[in-house]
Amino acid sequence: MERKMANRKLIRLSQLKSKLAAENLEEIDWVTFGVIVKKVTPQSANNGRTFSIWQLNDLRDLNQCVSLFLFGDVHKEHWKTDQGTV
Repeated sequence: MERKMANRKLIRLSQLKSKLAAENLEEIDWVTFGVIVKKVTPQSANNGRTFSIWQLNDLRDLNQCVSLFLFGDVHKEHWKTDQGTV
C-alpha cells in the first residue's frame, strides 16, 4: 500500500466537498477510499442502457455520502458488487 500511495494525497470522502471548493484537485495526484453503504436497484436510462447508483461513505460521518453512477462496461463488470465492499 505504501508503494501505491507514494507521492499521492489521501482525501477522505467526507472531506471531498470542502477540498473541491478549496483546491484544484486536477493538479494533484489524489486517492480516496469508500465503502458501498447503499446500492440502488439498476436503472434504465432514457436511451435504454442500464446503470447503477452506489452511495459511498468513509465511515467517519454517515451523513456525508457520495453518489457514484456506474455506466457501460463499468456497470456490467461491477453491478453485482456487494454492499459493504470497500
